[in-house]
Amino acid sequence: MNISRRASGFVLGLAAFMIFEWLMLAKNLGSGPGRPTAYYVVHGILVCVNIVLAVILGVISWRAWASPRRGQHQEPERRADERVERPVRDEPSA
Repeated sequence: MNISRRASGFVLGLAAFMIFEWLMLAKNLGSGPGRPTAYYVVHGILVCVNIVLAVILGVISWRAWASPRRGQHQEPERRADERVERPVRDEPSA
């Protein structure tokens, strides 16, 4: 799958924003009024899951950003005894 450089930059920025946003939520959870323990457990799980998802998105988009572009595709190396199959063209009938 090929992701454009523009799209990978957008997803990379989105992943950074997600990490910032969820870390701020986690910080603000600790400074708020006292709530039931279940509230903190559920929000703690949400924070952890979303940070993991943001890291996964960041890694995928970073690899897409750093990968060679489509125009710079390199052909795989072939062995000397390997035959290269070329498509047969039909000759136009006159």
